[in-house]
Amino acid sequence: MLKKALYTSFFLTFSVLAIGQVSTVPADKMSLLFIGDIMGHDEQIWSAENRETRTYSYDTVFSYVRPLISEAGIAIANFEVTLAGQPYKGYPQFSSPAALAVACRNAGIDYLVTANNHAADRGKTGITGTINRLDSLGIPHTGTFLSQESKEALQPLMIRKDGLSLALLNYTYGTNGNAVPEPVIVNILDKESVTRDIEKAKSLNPDMLILFLHWGTEYDTVQTPEQSELAAYFFSKGVDLIIGSHPHVLQKMIWYRDGSAMNKAVVYSLGNFISNQRKPKTDGGSMVKIDIEKTGSSWKISNAGFFLIWVYTPIVKYRKQFYILPCSEFEKRPEFFANPADFIQMKRFIDDSRALLYKQNINIGEYIYNGKGWLLKN
Repeated sequence: MLKKALYTSFFLTFSVLAIGQVSTVPADKMSLLFIGDIMGHDEQIWSAENRETRTYSYDTVFSYVRPLISEAGIAIANFEVTLAGQPYKGYPQFSSPAALAVACRNAGIDYLVTANNHAADRGKTGITGTINRLDSLGIPHTGTFLSQESKEALQPLMIRKDGLSLALLNYTYGTNGNAVPEPVIVNILDKESVTRDIEKAKSLNPDMLILFLHWGTEYDTVQTPEQSELAAYFFSKGVDLIIGSHPHVLQKMIWYRDGSAMNKAVVYSLGNFISNQRKPKTDGGSMVKIDIEKTGSSWKISNAGFFLIWVYTPIVKYRKQFYILPCSEFEKRPEFFANPADFIQMKRFIDDSRALLYKQNINIGEYIYNGKGWLLKN
């Protein structure tokens, strides 16, 4: 269990991580970065719009986290909007400009998962529009499909890099009651169907099998008993990593180093990555980095940690701006914030998050910025 004391950093042991430094990563090692909910509320759309040209750009949103994302070997994120075209709109029926997906790609996000409760917000048009636009942008994705034939051909999403092969599966608990008209498909989190898909994925002999699940209770920082039971069940079926989204707040993270679930990990909720949600605990989230290495013929988890991130929304020329900030770096820079209230709000998010994760996480610590690079606090 991680240490419960929150502010004893001078007395904790740190392990060095080569982030922020250029290095050659051996082919028998890889880092996986998992990113939470990418939302598209009205204020985000307005902020991204160039009102003279009627074009959109979200690149600045990712400016401060781009180095962390781009240095990961493989980065995977939950894309919780549709690309259904105009009219662009946020909650409750999301449709964002394709520029949001472009900015994700430009920031270094390699893969997107699209099965979530907002996948069917714009019906068949939204599902097909999202798939076709991501395909046209060259962004690999999974979780929604144009047809059963397409699903059978494309699922699992096989990720291959530097001799490593990953099988990625993605499901959601539901679609907010919105119908999913045939022939399009949104993967639903049904135990029996997921089990069949796991068996298919295992037949392809991946080095690791990953489930990215949209599940749990919104705004609850504790996973449900059903989530814990499902995690244990899917581990027993051969899944190696389970990554969760949907609650819009952080939940516990566990790396099982021994026992029946040895060398497996579950992150029940990554929280928000980018959104306009500003209530306590919803205004940020985490990026979780899983280091894996090859031992003999098998890939195993060698380290695991999280980066706290917070969404900074200053008003610039009468318009709200959005920036994702790595918390550990910016908690030491109060002068960065034009309004001291923003710094105080970020600190509250940091304190709440550490109070939760330092107490509940098992074997997954926080990456801390020391002024030169990032160190993993054990």
